[in-house]
Amino acid sequence: MSTDPPAAPTDAPVPDLRDGVLYVLLLYAVSVGFALVVSAGLVAVTGNAWDSVAGALADGAFLAPGRWGETLAVATPILLVALGMVVGVRAGFFNIGQEGQLLMGALAMALIGTRLAGPGPLLLVGGLVLGAVAGGVYAGVAALMRFRRGVPEVISTLLLVFVAFQIVGFAITTDWFLRDLDPNRPSQAVTSAALPGSVRLPVVTLWGNEVTVGFFLALLGAGLVAFVLSRTVFGFRLRLLGSNPRVAQQAGVSFGRAGATALFISGAAAGLAGAAMLAAGASSARLTTGFSNEIGWQGLLVALLARNRPLLCIPVAILFAALRTGSGFLAATGVDRTVVDVVQALLVLALLVPPAVEFMRDRRQVLVASRATEPA
Repeated sequence: MSTDPPAAPTDAPVPDLRDGVLYVLLLYAVSVGFALVVSAGLVAVTGNAWDSVAGALADGAFLAPGRWGETLAVATPILLVALGMVVGVRAGFFNIGQEGQLLMGALAMALIGTRLAGPGPLLLVGGLVLGAVAGGVYAGVAALMRFRRGVPEVISTLLLVFVAFQIVGFAITTDWFLRDLDPNRPSQAVTSAALPGSVRLPVVTLWGNEVTVGFFLALLGAGLVAFVLSRTVFGFRLRLLGSNPRVAQQAGVSFGRAGATALFISGAAAGLAGAAMLAAGASSARLTTGFSNEIGWQGLLVALLARNRPLLCIPVAILFAALRTGSGFLAATGVDRTVVDVVQALLVLALLVPPAVEFMRDRRQVLVASRATEPA
């Protein structure tokens, strides 16, 4: 009897690199590398040192003293907005008005912190809670239009952003509302008064970096959203509604009630982000018309890039925050601010390329499979 081992089958499947993590990492490496090369070329054309782009971005985001604490501070509102977006999308509703809802949350925080008297911790907690409620109610306006008049929430939430800018502009230019009445400030007509020091989020010092408590609250929120969506009946109902509304209604899920709840939570997360930003000292703890600074839009991108997975939103939010803080450091090296904005936009686009490639590949596989099953 022969003792030789059996020969390996010649028709064994060959592992496809495109189905592994290595392929995804390679896509990110290529797209980010290409963006860095283009960015270096733009910097060189403007007369600056092209080889300092990557180093300046890394120093500004993480490596320079105290920088990664600033990066985590910027990541906090981005992560909160992204978590709200995840809840809405999982339920099948696309709230893209986070910029306006964030402003409403910051407006509520400014009202509590500058117009009321009382113990600082009480005002801080009250401002955060009221900020979340304000953002949720503002998203509730879009929910009311969606379920009473059939107005798509994509349109209504977007248009409400412009209304929010006007509300904030009115608030900070009106004496009885939020205008800073300090006669010693020449710009008193365009900002609110600053939040008192007692109404600020506490700061924790870690390895020489100052990190606000808000970041840890955002991490807790990510874990809570992940648990609710995957382990609770409420989360199952939202996911069922987002997957198949007809089946969800047959199973007893109220389309209007569940949808309005999802939109309220989505807006509340953005409102909490605005309140936390103001309490963390953003914009010198003063409310301005440009206070949101595109945080809402970037939170939306984070949720999309993380494929609506709450825990995956954490590293993606930190990455987007690193682009913001690193770009600011690049501007400090002498590179023109317009070029810095272009560099940041290129890097954001580079992060969006791999998911787009994966989506098109999956879509193509679905089309091929459907054609293969069609009768001849």
